[in-house]
Amino acid sequence: MLSWIWAAFLVLSFVCGAATGRLGQVTAAMAAGAGQAVALLVSITGLMCFWSGMMEVISRAGLAGAIARLLRPVLRPLFGEASRDAQAMEAVSANVTANLLGLSNASTPIGLRAAERLYAVCGGRGAPDAVLTLVTLNSASIQLIPSTVAAVRASLGAAAPFDIMPAVWGASVVSVLAVVFAGRVLRPVFPDTAREMEKHSRK
Repeated sequence: MLSWIWAAFLVLSFVCGAATGRLGQVTAAMAAGAGQAVALLVSITGLMCFWSGMMEVISRAGLAGAIARLLRPVLRPLFGEASRDAQAMEAVSANVTANLLGLSNASTPIGLRAAERLYAVCGGRGAPDAVLTLVTLNSASIQLIPSTVAAVRASLGAAAPFDIMPAVWGASVVSVLAVVFAGRVLRPVFPDTAREMEKHSRK
């Protein structure tokens, strides 16, 4: 769907440029935007590599287990019976830690491993609540240090790239509370919808 939206934007820009006699400016903007995208990618690669390496060091040093124990009182009510599996909660905790540091790219492979383990723990069928909870939390995620966004702002010349932190904290806390409310309160209210989702996931 997203590819169709971007394709529509591209076609619309060409049509509008041709209709207004500014097709040359549209072409120039495309070339400039492509160059800026490459420059932005190069500028934030170092920071992403650093934090991804830090997550790997944390995992190999055994700190992931300590973080899992620290976060277990918070995560246990959210993941129910699945929280009894040490490997699943270690993966979930690593995913949450990566999101806390604002490492969305680093958290993706960790989140996939956590989802795979939770799915196996929950029986390997249907759409388990634990997996759905992980997906929603991973999408909303509380960020203590918005590293990726700060890196983008710094590359674009922001004088204080981390001055967005209070706004990020507020927005992320509200979003997490919203998904927890939706998952824990609204799901029992609409049991038929939940069963239909599970039926479709089994096909």
